[in-house]
Amino acid sequence: MRPVILLGILLIGSITLPLQAQDYISQTALEDILNNQNDDLDAIPEVHYRYYVLHHSSGNNVLARNTLYKELGDGDLELGQKRARLVELLNRVLIRNLNIGDTLVIPSRFDLDFRAYSPFPRYYPGGRDFDKLFIMDKTVQAFAAYEYGKLVRWGVINTGSPENPTPNGRFNFNWKEEYRISSLSPPGEPWEMYWVFNFHDARGIHVHQYPMPTGGPTSRGCVRLIDADAKWVFFWADPWKTTAGGTGVGSRNGRILKQGTTVLVIGEDPVGRPRPFLFKKQYPVLKLVELPAHPYDVPPGTPQQEYFDRLRAAAAQVSPSSSRR
Repeated sequence: MRPVILLGILLIGSITLPLQAQDYISQTALEDILNNQNDDLDAIPEVHYRYYVLHHSSGNNVLARNTLYKELGDGDLELGQKRARLVELLNRVLIRNLNIGDTLVIPSRFDLDFRAYSPFPRYYPGGRDFDKLFIMDKTVQAFAAYEYGKLVRWGVINTGSPENPTPNGRFNFNWKEEYRISSLSPPGEPWEMYWVFNFHDARGIHVHQYPMPTGGPTSRGCVRLIDADAKWVFFWADPWKTTAGGTGVGSRNGRILKQGTTVLVIGEDPVGRPRPFLFKKQYPVLKLVELPAHPYDVPPGTPQQEYFDRLRAAAAQVSPSSSRR
């Protein structure tokens, strides 16, 4: 077996696709998988993982991939190709780029609520006092959305490149726009962004939809989401409230009356692809993201958070029970 680089880890050999290659995820093909996050959280079964080495007696890569599809679909090629989208999403690699001898991580069950495959814990005790909480972990390049500490959605992301890293810290969603052209666009090449939600007004850093490569950090500081996730976050999260009114970029002209949904950026930038699995000798294990004990334990990321921290501290002196709300 040749070693393959999956999720930034040298597993058993060398994949023919170089790490720097920008192979992009088919976003429309993933909508059904990502939008399937509505079941009873406690009823979602546990998932285990195994290794699968691409193989075929003929030595033909195309036939080897078809063998994989048939196995994923229990003999049904079309079903296997559909399930392969989940495999690609979890491995951050496109199967069409693999060759015989390359290795994939395969889940034990398919067609489940997508939260079954989440690297984030299903319940976050520290977030139980927050009606909404949005967390991005740079290490595994993924986000999680919580409501009163309960995981309601997760998905993959691309954060800023090593040259333009997404800052760590605690932020809040500010203004939002359904469509925006990046101010960093080169002449004659507009970078179009959809479902834009700002969380660092001074630096102009947002979450938004954008073509996403299968690898790790690659943007200019903003956070790229798959279209289905970006649209969901756009309508789910709350923007700030200001004296200027509205929810668009013009709302920044007013004084902040109430902050938007709390945003945490944690973790460290991976070298190459993210590493969501622990590679045991016999089987891979999904590595859970370690969340802070409480969201306010994450340092404030801008003067906005520092100001409201002072307001909370002052309120806590009057009403101790509200010290961490």
